[in-house]
Amino acid sequence: MLSKEARKERNEKFWSGFKEYMRGTLSSNGKRVNWLNYKTEVQDTYLRLVCDGKTTAVCYDIQFKDTGIKAIFWEQLGELKKVLEASMQQETSWEENITTKEGLSIDRISWTIENLNFYNDEDWNKIYPFFKSRLLEFDEFYQEFKDVLIALVA
Repeated sequence: MLSKEARKERNEKFWSGFKEYMRGTLSSNGKRVNWLNYKTEVQDTYLRLVCDGKTTAVCYDIQFKDTGIKAIFWEQLGELKKVLEASMQQETSWEENITTKEGLSIDRISWTIENLNFYNDEDWNKIYPFFKSRLLEFDEFYQEFKDVLIALVA
């Protein structure tokens, strides 16, 4: 078991390494992107990278406090489901009304890879390409349809 300080150092090393791995990778619209903090331009929606000893995933989280807006947004994503899944080279998981460890009720679309462990250095060479591929695939979809999603909450 790693100490709190050792986990923090490992976490920083992992994410710094990923940031370097993605350096120079542009969005499908040709613009520079901070891939660790992908801007969805829709308040209360987030693209998250999850990597710990249990899970390696890219998650698109919908966290609207207004349940009506959340329902409309989720419904629109459902309308785009075939297009989104065709963009991704990975099985897509759709989870509605899940509760996070922080107690938030969210909807989540995610792409997960099994049997990779953040605590195994050798797995990092598989995790980074997984993240990169999913980010680029999601970005291609998102750049095409973001105006539709933005208009829902504007």
